[in-house]
Amino acid sequence: MATVELRFSALPEHVRTARLVAAAVARRAGVDEAVLDEVRLAVGEACSRAVGLHQVNAITAPVKVALIEEEKQFSIEVGDEAPHAVPAERVAGGAAADADVEAEEDEMGLAVISGLVDDVEVTTGRDGGLIRMSWPTTVPPAVTLA
Repeated sequence: MATVELRFSALPEHVRTARLVAAAVARRAGVDEAVLDEVRLAVGEACSRAVGLHQVNAITAPVKVALIEEEKQFSIEVGDEAPHAVPAERVAGGAAADADVEAEEDEMGLAVISGLVDDVEVTTGRDGGLIRMSWPTTVPPAVTLA
């Protein structure tokens, strides 16, 4: 199992780099060429979501991305360190309108990711969240050196 880890400051301009690296590693891992655009879009959405959460919550820690090559599967994990309230806490705390808008945008981003990736798992808590996305791989063609 090979893993590539990225950590970047929570700035929108770094999302493009994460997308490009994810696509390159996915290609090398054997993800079907027809799916690479979905990989790029899903990683871009997940990283943009994490950057937004860090910025809104004034978190200076980097956004974390792990690209994991396993047998017959390629996974990407995008982690943030933003506190995520469970729905009951939002209601009980009398959330302000801004918090409601942020929650709706968060849900919209997750819906986009779910539409792009068949195998997606989202975990959240008070110490941060993690989006894990997986795609099947095929055996990459043999590389010949001239």
